[in-house]
Amino acid sequence: MGDQKPRIIVEKNPSQARLDELKFKSWPKWGCSPGKYHLKYEAEEICYIVRGKVKVYPKPPSSASSSSSDAEVEWCVEFGAGDIVTFPKGLSCTWDVSLSVDKHYIFLSS
Repeated sequence: MGDQKPRIIVEKNPSQARLDELKFKSWPKWGCSPGKYHLKYEAEEICYIVRGKVKVYPKPPSSASSSSSDAEVEWCVEFGAGDIVTFPKGLSCTWDVSLSVDKHYIFLSS
């Protein structure tokens, strides 16, 4: 299939109906201060960002072309307060937090 980038899905300005459907207020909370964090997702996670601002840099799947760092353009996904974000199972990434984050999250079992 070629090198498939893990999909991080960001829903900007979700509707109240979508928020009600998720019932995110019953989910556990997690927070962090500005800095860089290396995370690996063992399960798919959906989270609602209550506050903060983040750039996530996914690690590309390890492949033979990893030696040509010039060709690999580092891509990132940005999100912040009010966004719903879905992280795929198996994703390794770096969170670059510019504003302290508070989020509600839930892991989905397949």
